[in-house]
Amino acid sequence: MRTTKKLEKGNKKLINAWAFYDWANSVYPLVISSTVFPIYYSNLSEDISSIEFMGYDFKNTALISFITAIAFVVVAFNSPFLSGIADYIGNKKRFMKIFVYTGSLSCIGLYFFELDNLYMGLFFYFFALIGFWASLVFYNSYLPDIAHPEQQDLASARGFSMGYVGSVLLLIFNLSMVMEPSWYGISGTPAEASMKAMKYSFVTVGFWWALFSQYSFYHLPKGNSSGKVNKDILWNGFLELKKVWNQLDNYLTLKKFLPAFFVYSTALQTVFLIATYFGEGEISWASSQQKTVGLIVSILLIQIVAIFGAYGTATIAKKYGNITTLIGVNFICAGLCLFAFFITTPIQFYIAAAGVGMVMGGIQALSRSTYSKLIPKTKDTTSFFSFYDVTEKIGIIIGMAMFGTIDQFTGSMRNAILFFVILFLSGALLLTRIPNRFFKNHLKD
Repeated sequence: MRTTKKLEKGNKKLINAWAFYDWANSVYPLVISSTVFPIYYSNLSEDISSIEFMGYDFKNTALISFITAIAFVVVAFNSPFLSGIADYIGNKKRFMKIFVYTGSLSCIGLYFFELDNLYMGLFFYFFALIGFWASLVFYNSYLPDIAHPEQQDLASARGFSMGYVGSVLLLIFNLSMVMEPSWYGISGTPAEASMKAMKYSFVTVGFWWALFSQYSFYHLPKGNSSGKVNKDILWNGFLELKKVWNQLDNYLTLKKFLPAFFVYSTALQTVFLIATYFGEGEISWASSQQKTVGLIVSILLIQIVAIFGAYGTATIAKKYGNITTLIGVNFICAGLCLFAFFITTPIQFYIAAAGVGMVMGGIQALSRSTYSKLIPKTKDTTSFFSFYDVTEKIGIIIGMAMFGTIDQFTGSMRNAILFFVILFLSGALLLTRIPNRFFKNHLKD
């Protein structure tokens, strides 16, 4: 029986195999979270003023915001629960696989999303989201295992960039199906055929995600066992979070970074999740056709620009330091949100999309690698990245709940934008407490 030769930490092939999971999974946030699903959902519910769910009437965008927030509550609770088991048995790859296949199968299940079976559709939406975000807990925790500190900024940027390229390729294919369904033998009136094509797009995401994950699974190590026999193993993840929390006093730079990350990530992730819904509901499009094309093109623009933004931010950070760079990016994000509050035309939306793309990949990749440099040397990297993940997810829960509440009670998504401006400015202010000079020398806390 042929065995796979274990690749050593820092090996370029191993780093590329790790980064390749971004190629596999990024089709979910692009096609499902950001583009085709929001358009499909909006078209499905555009002729009704509200959607009844669990005995209450919701504005369509508010409903999806609340469902998203609830899904993140589940992810935030389960991440430490599962990471504790993964650290104990030393096989975080197995858990990563479980969530990849849960997410990919749920994406395929979105084919059946209709208002007539709303509960089943939301069930698949719910578990696709959980599969994606939970898999990232284990994926992100591999970074300090596969790359040395001086490699981590570029490795993280490479992952995001590969994700942007792969997801754009699939989205272009999906766009061609939506705009020219007859090319693929999809029948019906133009509107019916386009809606069918969107449903087929969900299926392509599921297959793409599962298929391309195999290369990463083939090369990534199983993980490191903690070797601790504990009868309370199921709760070990929460104990590990508590241990990480208690250790923060010994790592003051890390302790200062996490609140800043929590604040600006709350705004960042929420903006990404609601951008297409905002463009669909708040921008004056000439026609339904122009709206569909315009929204997809704008998201494509974000992805393409983000490829350069991720590497550009890593390059700037190398010269000026991680913290100075993150502060600057937060100010840019605040400015973009303020600009978005006033936009009404498609061309203004495209300008905003280009700006978002320039900073999106950079701030995500640099935040991940900055955290990776700040955590202490340990075999239990999953615990520290679970803490990072829970911090991020709690921020998303708050952000989506606030957005949904403001949208539901004011009737406009635009009012929530000012909330994000405050968060980005606060994040930048909190980052000023961190000595930037450490990162110029690749801090090893």
